Formats: sequence, C-alpha cells, structure tokens
Amino acid sequence: MAERANAVAKKVTDEKEPGIGVSSRLTWLVLIYRVPTEPSRLRAGVWRRLRNMGAVYLQNSVAAVPRSAERERALRALRNDIVENMDGKAFLLSSKTLAGEADLIVTINAARDDEYEEILDKCRDFHAGLDKEVAEEHFTYGELEENEEDLNKLRRWFDKVKARDALGAGKAADVAEALEGCNAALQDFAARVYDVDTDSY
Repeated sequence: MAERANAVAKKVTDEKEPGIGVSSRLTWLVLIYRVPTEPSRLRAGVWRRLRNMGAVYLQNSVAAVPRSAERERALRALRNDIVENMDGKAFLLSSKTLAGEADLIVTINAARDDEYEEILDKCRDFHAGLDKEVAEEHFTYGELEENEEDLNKLRRWFDKVKARDALGAGKAADVAEALEGCNAALQDFAARVYDVDTDSY
C-alpha cells in the first residue's frame, strides 16, 4: 500500500497536474472549521459537500484534499458559506506534508475504493435482477427500460466518484469492467425482449 501511495505521489508530481507543486510532495488543501451543533443539518451539509469533492477527515472538523483549482474554488465557497451563513468559523490552508504523506494518500484512496466497492455491489445486484427477470421470462419493454435506467444511474454514480478520485484509487478499473459486464448482460436481455416482440406478430 505504501509503495503504491509513493508511486502515485511521484506520478502526480511528475505530470505537474494543475494545482500540484513541483517539489517531491503533493500540495493539499486543508479546511478547519467549526459550525454550531444545532441544527444538525449544517454539519451534515458541510460533510456532504466535502465528501462530494473527495476530501477526507484527518480528525473532527479537519478535512484535506489534493489541491486543484476546482477544489480550491469549492472549498473557498464552502468556507464562505460556513462563516457567512452558518454562524461558524473556518480556515482554509494550502499545505505540504512534512511526514506521513503516503498514509494520507492511502486514506484518500481507501475512501474512493469504499465508494467503488458500493458500485460493485450494485453491479452484482443488477446481474441478479436481470437473472430473475430471465428466470421468470419477463421479457417486456417496461422491464428493459427499467433496467436501462438502473444501469444509467450506476454509470452516473461512477462518473461522480471518478471525478473526485484525484489520486487514482485501485478499484476504478474493476468498476469500469463491471459496468461493461452489466451492459453486455443488458444487451442480451434486450435481444430476448426483441425476440419476444418479433414472435408476437
């Protein structure tokens, strides 16, 4: 794990991605904040926004994410919202790690892999659902449309996680392959629906 994290850090630095420093370490954005305990929706809202940009918590109310121009804009907006609209306090820092960067990278990638694993579970559910429709011979356009929408939801979910996967978590390729498998299964199911439709004439 640590070797992979170091390799990721070197790769990102070598490619000089936007917002990444030219030294041997990544540049991080760190948000330190405090919001009132009530109403609880404020904390939940901050957590949701941080999660959506791929940040991880280092401890309570301290979150970090690899720096990019887009994430900096989002964090500046969040900080402003905390101060102006939530009666809270927040500090946004740009930082480099002096020690422990490999562990931080592992933490970031583990968070993304957890999300990828959720999508993989849903892909397995998708196959199970199609298998059930086949076993019960529900070869209808309604079932086909419903399953197409389910697959599109999985693709959109994958796109969202990929967008916040700044350091290339390991399970992204597994999800891409699983979605291809779901698509192939859906095409097989569609062919059966079309066969039934043809037979009805």
